Amino acid sequence: MSLEEIAKKMCAKGRGILAADESTGTMEKRLKSVGIESTEKTRLNFRETLFQSKAMKEFIGGVILFDETLRQKSSNGISIPDLISKNNSIPGIKVDKGAKLLAGSNEEKITEGLDGLRERLMEYNKLGAKFTKWRAVYSIGKNHPSTQCIKSNAHALARYAALVQEADMVPIVEPEVLMDGDHDINTCYKVTTNVLNECYNELELHKVDLKGTVLKPNMILPGSECKKKSNKEEIAKMTLECLKKNVPSMVPGIAFLSGGQTEIEASRNLNQINLINDTNFLITFSYGRALQQSALKTWSKDTKNVSKVQEVFNHRAKMNGLSSKGAWSENLEKEIAA
Repeated sequence: MSLEEIAKKMCAKGRGILAADESTGTMEKRLKSVGIESTEKTRLNFRETLFQSKAMKEFIGGVILFDETLRQKSSNGISIPDLISKNNSIPGIKVDKGAKLLAGSNEEKITEGLDGLRERLMEYNKLGAKFTKWRAVYSIGKNHPSTQCIKSNAHALARYAALVQEADMVPIVEPEVLMDGDHDINTCYKVTTNVLNECYNELELHKVDLKGTVLKPNMILPGSECKKKSNKEEIAKMTLECLKKNVPSMVPGIAFLSGGQTEIEASRNLNQINLINDTNFLITFSYGRALQQSALKTWSKDTKNVSKVQEVFNHRAKMNGLSSKGAWSENLEKEIAA
């Protein structure tokens, strides 16, 4: 498959991306929160339960893995990338080394991991990865995001994307404007506009073929501490408007991060965006917690009850699959859950 074909398959109507790329440290926090010890075995056990679910074949177009998981074998003895491929999904890999403090700033972050990336990409390709992910983060505050932060992260995202395409894989470009703070929805719109503009300026400078990329942005939302809440119609309208103004039309797929939304909020807002989507963009999900949280809680009660865990995960994946087509509803959510 060409890079464009891979990107379109990852974001095909009714399907989205499972972000199962939590670092060992993040996974330890998630497992600890439900009373499970984090070991290589328990991390694999939970993830494999999801990868073998019915939802993989029907609603999941791609899975982002962490380095540890990409190298593991399933309980049946086949590699995790092969397990994912067998279930009609595409294996991918998170390749950044995390957000670190930006030099010259006490609050802002720059994502690291470019050193040695070309060699790592060659290895990941041999291990079966077909796409990659790199996340940049931008916080909203009185004096930030600064021009330095926006430009530095855009430059790193573009260098990353160029190297990934050189290695014959699809880069997911993830510039995340964080929900933390008391800013309103208009501020989020302005900041996201500046971030996306700079990202696409740098991607063009680095000769990245946008047809072989996927964008993983935040939705346009008020800050988590903002007193003025926004309804789904306002969120959808402003999000789509921001994409239309700032994302080149040749980008095939846009897969939203959930960014701190609840499972229901993430499905509801994605659905509303697709109800008014009048673009050629395939607009879908690339969720971590908003796909896995209920399944994780169910798994923690009885790690051996695989069918129950998969039932919960199948439901959440189906709801988001419907949202990617604008076919989700509150009533359907309740009916299927019942």
